[in-house]
Amino acid sequence: MDVDVAVIGGGIAGLTAALALKRAGQTVAVVEAARVGTGVTGHTTGKVTSLHRLAYTELAGSHGDDAARTYGRANQAAIEHIARTVSGEGLDCGFRRVANYTYAETDDALVRVRDEAALAASLGLPSAFTSDAPLPFPVKGAVRFDGQAQIHSVRYLQGLAGAVHGDGSFVFEESPAVSLRDGSPAVVTTERGSVRARDVIVATNVPFGDRGAFDARCYPHRSYLTASLATGPRLDDAFRNSSFISVDEPMRSILTVDVDGTSYVLPGGEGHRASDVGDAAERYGRLAAFARDRLGAGETAFRWSTQDAMPVDGLPYVGLMSPEARHVHVITGLRKWGLTNGTAAALILTDTLCGRHSAWAAVFDSNRAVPAMDAVAPAPTGTAPPSHAPGQPGPSQPVPGAGPARPAPGEGKVIEVDGEPTAVYARPGGQMEAVSAICTHLGCTVGFNAADVSWDCPCHGSRFATDGTVIQGPATKNLPPRPLP
Repeated sequence: MDVDVAVIGGGIAGLTAALALKRAGQTVAVVEAARVGTGVTGHTTGKVTSLHRLAYTELAGSHGDDAARTYGRANQAAIEHIARTVSGEGLDCGFRRVANYTYAETDDALVRVRDEAALAASLGLPSAFTSDAPLPFPVKGAVRFDGQAQIHSVRYLQGLAGAVHGDGSFVFEESPAVSLRDGSPAVVTTERGSVRARDVIVATNVPFGDRGAFDARCYPHRSYLTASLATGPRLDDAFRNSSFISVDEPMRSILTVDVDGTSYVLPGGEGHRASDVGDAAERYGRLAAFARDRLGAGETAFRWSTQDAMPVDGLPYVGLMSPEARHVHVITGLRKWGLTNGTAAALILTDTLCGRHSAWAAVFDSNRAVPAMDAVAPAPTGTAPPSHAPGQPGPSQPVPGAGPARPAPGEGKVIEVDGEPTAVYARPGGQMEAVSAICTHLGCTVGFNAADVSWDCPCHGSRFATDGTVIQGPATKNLPPRPLP
């Protein structure tokens, strides 16, 4: 198949770019390894906002006011692009306008909130300080951004995909890319066929075919969400028409959503670097308790987690995959605010591939100089990046050969089988699955995530199903089967 632009990845960045390019008169083909909406974008909160906790203080401090202003303008423009797309394409995704707050509960956090509000306002953003955030518990004050939004992210992506597919453009699901070649034409090969294109956009959270060493310029960060029934009397209309994030630790993100006639409140947080292995069930439990005790919400109905690529210098990477690349472009490092950063990144590449100048491109440049990973201070809730040697177990993992030879039903263990580290999972009914415990990315040893029932790599964040299938990169190859113990 021949098109103008091939896109790898059916998330917010890839599908936004595909539709924008199609509307500009170019033909596109999107290849998605699974189903549209099943990746990182489908696991977001649905916040569409340019208020990213204390992002402007951080970015102005490390990159200067002009870079912080550009970041804010790009994210504000992304909100309006999403609003226009929902209206223009007639997308049924629950889009609604809300106010967004970054709130402080302590005096120390209050100082930081006041500074952020003043700085963001000076940068031309819709920022104001308020001491009256509509939360069901007292706070010292908050930054308020008006004119923000929420969407049902999966339905939005499905709407984008439907608008892309047709009239010479295509969306191919369940079509994982297996190779990528730069050139004229560039070629994306899948298990079902190949796409030849003038240009390729790689928009897979962690870049597929990473030739720009982004796994050394980003670190994987894991976050958790629960959805509890929004039935409490404390959850009034002002609360429901707002979204929130805390400055104080532990960080809490809060919003309400209505899905098929039922209202839920979504507390999020408990984030950590993927290398900082802990008890995910306890993290979910703390979020459910927060919803119950602080918000007065009802029973917890759902829980899930997500993993994002965090840029070491705080800015997303958008542009050519590497200094040597000619026709392969990348979007990554969306710093947990992918709905707006991913949209802004897609608009940058749309301008680039249509021969137009983008005022944001230099700030988001994928080939800018960045500090070494070990020179970057860890996030407040994180730990330093891992330094495991290939084939060695990560923190809190079972050590090969230790413990009982077989896991109990519902458990997973890394044990030695014929001298090889083997990831063995026992289904609740007792059936056993065994795959190699060596991550196919760079050879670290995976560990079992009991809450999400997956094999997770602590080094660079790759995740695998219990049968070895890749759930999330940077790994692109499944864990091969191994003999049962």
